[in-house]
Amino acid sequence: MSRSPRETGRRWLEQATEDLRWAAHLAALKAFLYAAGEEIVLGHSVQRLCADAAHFDASFAEHVRRWAILDGFYVPTRYPNSLPDSIPARVYTADAAREAVRLAREVVAYVTERFEH
Repeated sequence: MSRSPRETGRRWLEQATEDLRWAAHLAALKAFLYAAGEEIVLGHSVQRLCADAAHFDASFAEHVRRWAILDGFYVPTRYPNSLPDSIPARVYTADAAREAVRLAREVVAYVTERFEH
């Protein structure tokens, strides 16, 4: 059964929204906090999640300044009305996206390393 172009577009949009939601949550930081004994981990701020993680492992404090830049990708990259006179696709370039992904991978690798200790 062939889908209409609109239905196909909606599927892609739904997936993109979910991908961004999980990337913004930085599930790795939340995983660390749960593994450290937290029962409820709320919020999406990388800066706050790192600060919380630093209560259990002080080394997270060394990374928070660099990783906190990811907080700037949560809303503005998703909503055209978050940027005056532009849209995210014109402001958040491929280079910016690659850097955000690099930082997110760094976070995941760092948390993975903490699990191995």
